Amino acid sequence: MTSGAKNSGPRAWSNNGIKYLKLAFLLPLFLWATTYYVSPRGKNSNPGTKEKPWASPGYATKKRAGGDTLIILEGEYILEKYWDDMLTPPSGSPEKWTTIRGEGKVVLRGRGNLIAAIDLGGKNYIKIENLEITNYNGQPFREGITAWEPTSHVEIRNLHIHNLDEMGIDLRDPSHWKIIDTKIHHCGFGAIGEPTPARGGWRDVLIQGCYLAYSGYYYQGGAGPSPYDRPDGFGIEPSRGPVEIADCLVEHNRGDGIDSKARRTYIHRTIVANNSCDGVKVWGGGSRVENVLIYGRGDGDPNPTPWASLVIDQVEEEGAEFKIINVSIYDRDVPGTSPVYVGYDQAVGIKVLFRNMIIYGGDRPVYIGPKVRFSMDHSDIYIPGSEVQIIVGGRSFRAGDIGSLGQGNISRDPKFVAPAWEKEGDFHLKKQSPCIDSGTAKDAPKDDLEGNPRPYGKEYDMGAYEYGSRKGKIPPFFRKRKKFH
Repeated sequence: MTSGAKNSGPRAWSNNGIKYLKLAFLLPLFLWATTYYVSPRGKNSNPGTKEKPWASPGYATKKRAGGDTLIILEGEYILEKYWDDMLTPPSGSPEKWTTIRGEGKVVLRGRGNLIAAIDLGGKNYIKIENLEITNYNGQPFREGITAWEPTSHVEIRNLHIHNLDEMGIDLRDPSHWKIIDTKIHHCGFGAIGEPTPARGGWRDVLIQGCYLAYSGYYYQGGAGPSPYDRPDGFGIEPSRGPVEIADCLVEHNRGDGIDSKARRTYIHRTIVANNSCDGVKVWGGGSRVENVLIYGRGDGDPNPTPWASLVIDQVEEEGAEFKIINVSIYDRDVPGTSPVYVGYDQAVGIKVLFRNMIIYGGDRPVYIGPKVRFSMDHSDIYIPGSEVQIIVGGRSFRAGDIGSLGQGNISRDPKFVAPAWEKEGDFHLKKQSPCIDSGTAKDAPKDDLEGNPRPYGKEYDMGAYEYGSRKGKIPPFFRKRKKFH
């Protein structure tokens, strides 16, 4: 039989037909995704092409299939009618994500007490990029992005969300989210947060290069304060985690800067400055804070408060561990309270490590509660207004005996370049600082808050900044920090 005869006949045709049939079923998944367009000059009766775009972003999201891309062309769009005007994109798939992207300056302006600009509840595999979300002439408008049903695999990039009455981004039970290079400010209830979780809370979430600020400083067209209690820059309820916050600036919020109850919270290369209440509060075991600068608690209010720059408390997991490494804290100008509280109301035993720390307080010592297995080394605690520098399990340690708490501990002025309160300060170390070359490499990060390499000298420095180190590539976030103001 010839080779041609082998490939002939019904059997061979059937196999090839099956092969082509399988390909046909795969084609919609990989090739049939479509790009649609919206323009202020479009019409909803159009087909949504670039030449004949739709007029309403909300309408457009309801006409698309999962995996499609929607380009919102430059201009302003008014959102006011519940659901019809809200952006409600369909879920994509792992192979083809649903995408909404602004082209040029795209502004979504809400009014009529609309609940949100974008609702992602129950949706998965979605990317949203390059949009501005705000109110229309100060009219009531609640939230930027909401998702009160579990949602997973969502990427938010380069959004500007501001001057809303409630939350900037409000998520219940999100998983595998990324919020990148996004500015959220002047939201009445907070920048990023969640209601009480129903299915485990936040899991595998990254927040990077974001500006979270001025929560509570806006409400329904005015400067506030909003009616909500302690609006945070970032505040979430008990969650499985992990949650990572990196390269962020969190400032001037009328509540806490960062309040995370998630297990395995990892905060690094971040500045938390001039917030009214607690600076950083972590509640979940397995959490780590490193290369973080915290200062300005009270945000200009000189009256004593119950808040602190760093709080670890109300942990529910017996034996939960926390590591705080290469963190700089400045509380010099806020009298009447401790700069750090660990285990104040703690009911179960936890384990806490301070390493390469700088804590510069006012007139109250650092407080470590009796339920805490506490260890500290290569750290500087300087409380010039108090003879006692730190209380550990009821025992007081003065400047002369703080070294007995661990190797390399000191109590001396760290000599920051230009410490400040209520305004932006410079917390790099002066050449005369006793914290230079006084840290340890053990467990320490290989770079500093600005991404510069450690160590620069013979040994690691204490605090968030490595003195003299400028050889590394400074992350773009810190180069462009000024633009957020």
